[in-house]
Order: sequence, then C-alpha cells, then structure tokens
Amino acid sequence: MASVKDSSQSRKKSWLRVFLPALLVLLWVAVAGVGGPYFGKISEVSTNSSTDFLPQSAESTQVVQQQGDFYDGNTIPAIAVFEAEGELTGEQRAYLDALPGQLKDTGVVEGQTSPVIYSEDGQAAEIVVPLPGDDTPSDAVETISSHLQNTPDGLNAYVTGPAGFAAALGEAFSGIDGVLLLVALAVVFVILLVVYRSPILPFVVLLTSIVALSGSIFIIWHMANAGWVQINGQVQGILLILVVGAATDYSLLYVARYREALTHHRSRFDATANALRGSWEPIVASGGTVIAGLLCLLLSELSSNKALGPVAATGIVLSMLAALTFLPAALALGGRAVFWPARPKYRENTKPTKPGLWSKIADFVAAKPRKVWIFTAVGLAICAAFAPTLSADGIRQSDLIVGQSDARDGQNVLAEHFPGGSGSPANIIVSEATLDRAVQAIESVDGVDSIAAISADSPSGTVPVGASAQGLPPMFADAKPTVSNGRVLLQVTLSDPADSPAAEDTVENIRQALDDADPAALVGGETATDIDTNTGALRDLKVIIPSVLLVITLILMLLLRSLAAPLMLVCATVLSFLAAIGVSALVFNHVLHFPGADPSVPLYGFVFLVALGIDYTIFLMTRVREETKKVGTREGMRKALVVTGGVITSAGIVLAATFAALAVIPLVFMVQLAFIVAFGVLLDATIVRALLIPALVEDAGKKVWWPSKLAKRDV
Repeated sequence: MASVKDSSQSRKKSWLRVFLPALLVLLWVAVAGVGGPYFGKISEVSTNSSTDFLPQSAESTQVVQQQGDFYDGNTIPAIAVFEAEGELTGEQRAYLDALPGQLKDTGVVEGQTSPVIYSEDGQAAEIVVPLPGDDTPSDAVETISSHLQNTPDGLNAYVTGPAGFAAALGEAFSGIDGVLLLVALAVVFVILLVVYRSPILPFVVLLTSIVALSGSIFIIWHMANAGWVQINGQVQGILLILVVGAATDYSLLYVARYREALTHHRSRFDATANALRGSWEPIVASGGTVIAGLLCLLLSELSSNKALGPVAATGIVLSMLAALTFLPAALALGGRAVFWPARPKYRENTKPTKPGLWSKIADFVAAKPRKVWIFTAVGLAICAAFAPTLSADGIRQSDLIVGQSDARDGQNVLAEHFPGGSGSPANIIVSEATLDRAVQAIESVDGVDSIAAISADSPSGTVPVGASAQGLPPMFADAKPTVSNGRVLLQVTLSDPADSPAAEDTVENIRQALDDADPAALVGGETATDIDTNTGALRDLKVIIPSVLLVITLILMLLLRSLAAPLMLVCATVLSFLAAIGVSALVFNHVLHFPGADPSVPLYGFVFLVALGIDYTIFLMTRVREETKKVGTREGMRKALVVTGGVITSAGIVLAATFAALAVIPLVFMVQLAFIVAFGVLLDATIVRALLIPALVEDAGKKVWWPSKLAKRDV
C-alpha cells in the first residue's frame, strides 16, 4: 500500500516538474504575443523635438508655449534652397518665381509660403515653407523634395532648416525597430554559437531576450501613452540594446550554473533547482544595482535623460525576470538535449581538470599581485590622461548626421549666400511697452542681421522693425506688429548659422542685453534651444555622476558587508571609465574626426559603464566572498576567478557587441555611445576584472573585508 502511495506521489511530483516549467514558458510566450506588436507602435508615443525635453523653466520652452498666441497653427519651417552654377538665368528665375504657388498645391504646406528671396550675389535663392509641426515632418519634407527634383538644368535644390533636419533625424531613427534589433540579435547569436558550440542553446538564450524585450516594450508604450515618460529615438535604441545585452548576460550566468549542476545531478529538474539557488542572488543583486544607477537619471533636468531612467530600469527588471523564470523553465524542459552536441554528462566523482586559461591567469596574478595591479593601473591611467581631450560641450545640428545629408548641404549653401541664420531666427517675446528699447538693445549686439515682428496685417506674416524697417516697400505700409496680452513676438535673423558657436554667443549676448531693456523678455528659437539643452546636460553631469557613485558604493557596502572593498572596487571602475573615455577621445578626434560630442555622451557612457561594470564586479566578488568562507581570501579570489572568468568575459563580449550595434544608426551621438560603451565594457570585463581587481584583492588579503568579521579571521 505504501509503495502504491509513494508511486502516486512520485508521478504527481514528476507531473508538476513538467507542468510548472511548461506553464511559465506559455506565460512568457503570451507576453511576447501581446507585447510583440508594440514594436511597430512605439514610434506613435515618441518625439524627437528637442524642446519637448527641456524643463518648463527654460526660456526656449516658454517661447514655444507662448508663440502660438501670435499666429494660427503649429508649424515648423522648411527652407527650400537653390544654387546655380553661376548667376541665375532667366529660365531659372521664372521657375523659382512660380514655385511658391506650386508648393502650396502639394497639400503639405501649412499656411503661406514666403516669396522667393534672392541672394545679393544672384547665384542662389530660398523659399521658407511652413509645414505642420505636430509630428516629425518626414513625409512633408519628402513631398517637397520630390517636387524639387525637376529643376532647370544647372540649378541644384535642397531642403534644409528646422524641418529638414528634423526629417533627417527621423530618417536616421527609422531603422530602430527593425535593423537595429536584427543586427543586435545576429551578432549575439554568432557569439553564442562560438561560446556554447551548440546550435540549439543560442536560440533559447535569444528567445529569453526577445520575450523580455516584448514585455518591456508593452509596459513602456503604456507609460509613454499615459504621459508618465517622454521617449525619443535614442531612448528606444538604447532600450533595445540594453535589454538584449542584459538578458543575455544574466542568461550566460544561469547557463553556466546549470551546465555545472548537470554534471552533479542526474535529474535535470534537480539541476535546475541547484542552478537557481546559485544564480538568483548575483543576478538580482547585479540587476538591482544597475536599476539603482539608472534611476539616478531621474535627477536630470532634461526629460530625455529623465525618461531613460525608468525606461531602462523597466527593461532590466524584465531581463532579470525572463532569465530567472523563462530560461530555467525552457532549459528544464529541454534538459541536456539543448546543449547538443556537447551535452554535459553526470559524474559521480568529479575528476580534477587540467589547468585552463583562467587557472593560469589566476596563478599569474597570485604570484606577483602588487606588480600586476600597479602596471595595470598605470596603463589605465595613461589612457585616462586623454579623457579631457573629449570636447563634450555640444555639437552642431548640421553635424549630427553621419554620412551624406541633404539638410546639411542646404545649410552650407545658405551660409555661403545668405545670412547664416536665414530660416532659423531667434524668436523673442518682448513687452509692447518696451518694444523700441528692446529692438535697440538687440540691434546693438554683434551677429544680428535683421529684426522683424510677427504681423497679421503683413502679406508675408512679418513686418521689419528698427533699422530693418528703413525703406520699406508699400506692401508693409499699414502693417503693424501683432500684440497679444501686451506682448510682441520678434524674429531675429542672425548673421551666423543657427547651430554655430558664433550664433550661440550672439543669443547669449542678446539675453544679456535684454536684461536691462526688458527683464521679462524671453529668447527662444533653435539656437536658444541648443543653449538651454547644453546647459541642462552640463548640469546633469555634475549632479548625476556623484549620485550614481554614491548609490552604487552604498549598495556594494550592503552586499559585501565591507567598507574597504566597495571603495576599492568603485575607484577601479571609475579609472576604467576614464580610460575608456580617453581612448574614445583619441579615436573620435584623430581617426573618425568627429567635430565634438553632446554632453549626454559622457553622461550615458558613465551611467552604463559604471552600472554594468559593477554588474561584473558583483558576479566576481559575491563568488569571492562565498569561497573566502571556505578557503580564505587569497585562495577564494583565485577560485572565484577561475570559475567566473570565462562567464564574465563571455558576458562582456556579448554586451560590447550589442552596444556596438548602435553604430548602425547614422547619428554621431549613437556612434560615439556605441564605441565608448563597447570598448569600456571589454576593458572592464577583461583587464579590470581579470587583472586589476584580482591583484588588488590578492595584495590586500583579508583586509579587503574590513570592518566585517572576515577581516579578522581568515581560513
């Protein structure tokens, strides 16, 4: 009777062991089925408008909010620019004179196009074309560009201005949903094939990334749709890469434990339980640390940086959940078969293995630890010495696109034949009572070409004021500036291109000049937006970097129950980051010849490298602490390095490869971030984790655990 009962319980237990993993897999498949379609919908809740990400207190933001009081509709100007090989011919001028009406008939123009404006040298012309400003104007710009294909011989046409550059950005980000994801998955798959030498296991690991990403996209779409976060193309791209990389990293850690457990357990279910016990703590600890570091971005003034915090944190949470539920369940169902053809075999007595690469590295470090860490630290410090050469104080809008850009070519033509700021004026709101004084103050600033006021009475929509009003044609005789709530909106054309450093200096000087003439004046426009964005980004560097370091140090203190080890580890990680920035600066300045970098580049690089670098530190040091209790600190360090070295290096290669995939997006920001993080992760996962930190721990011995009990006794 007892044997029948035992047999029944055994069958029930076996049934549950199969049913529960199958249920988990089905639940995640359902998540992927629901979340998958949102890959194509995420652009619906994204915006690439720079003013959308500035704080409400920024002058340029306030101007955008208030300028709608002065004219109907929300528009963004495109500038159609034309350049002849010599002086414009009669045929070319006739074509241009008829063009404003033809452009109006395309159906994409919002409002009245400007008349043709000819350059003084007679070789170029421009037409300002207002387009709908609600969404990225890619379709409207494409329509205008298509209409300009049939120009007379010898006349080249370009579409530039704010709408032209916005369309270029939209086109650059258009590959995020498809190309970027496919490239990242393909690169990871190839690496996993090499690591596992199995055609089945890489698919299971990639499925873990895909289900995690599907769940993340679903949640984030609803967060953005509810207005909780504002996301743009760069946040989308980073999310895709981060989830694929993090989920794969956590999967590598679990698979390593599972493979090891299969050699000690006949039952694949017992091996699963053993692997989960050994891997959940370091995965949760490392993931929690990354999340804490990412959430420090909530301290940012810029909504784009602020949004990346919760968005990326959501991705990390889903990556951990998938790696600790879907992956174990799928591997439990597949058992040893998923490792085919190199299936791990059960061994009752594990025979000592021949010393491998990591045993040799561990012996090398243990033999002369002080020399190893000194030489390694000096090498990193030499690389770090070049970090200040990275010019991260902003980059011109015309330099954002990598490769050919119609908008940039058009901007160059504008700068050659017209005042550089044509079509992208500084928008300034002043009081009607101080209008004359404000205009005089603006005219006193070097770099101002002309001033006009928005006017509902004018055929062109504006009326020149100040010195620009002298000798006005009859069409402006009765035109007066539009007044709204006692305010007037001025459009100030600058002598230099709107995205140039000279234009930024001019706008800064205008703001200073208006402090006395009209303290309530607000200065906005493209140039002012760039200034306010860079100011916010530089402020974020000073606030977020110390916050991330503080949070991660505190978490390491709690995890390792030590003060000495966390301080040492954080210093090593910061040195690694500075070395990565130094090498990146050399590559950007002397190999790729980039004109500079956005302030967000070192900020994002720091957050990802420090947070993800600490990720590998936790994998290593939690194992060191575990082994220290058995064999002492120095031998524990050696054993931990041997066991985790291969996993950490593989994880680093995978994460570096996924971030390198960001370079397929033809934007300087993305290419720079891809290189910094990819190189930095490789540096961290190899040199720092393999040599610097092990050598420091070997040299310090049990003192590394001060003031915990492990510092007072060593096995």
